[in-house]
Amino acid sequence: MNTTNYFQNKVLRERPYLQEKWLEEAIAHPLEVVTQPNGRLRHWTFIEEFQKYLRVITLEDGETVHNAFFDRGYKRRKQ
Repeated sequence: MNTTNYFQNKVLRERPYLQEKWLEEAIAHPLEVVTQPNGRLRHWTFIEEFQKYLRVITLEDGETVHNAFFDRGYKRRKQ
């Protein structure tokens, strides 16, 4: 899995509980993907263990993880 220096040096230090399998699941099988104005992509997945939605931000390539956090405000869009 590719990550940015920001993710390695800041995000993982603040959120050491993040698991690589969760990040990979969000990218491979997202519930939803939204493109931000800066071109980065938001991917969401649901983490059963925490009963929360995880937002994973990737660079424009859709693979390089830049940020990840539990998204308290996420409401899944109706399909």
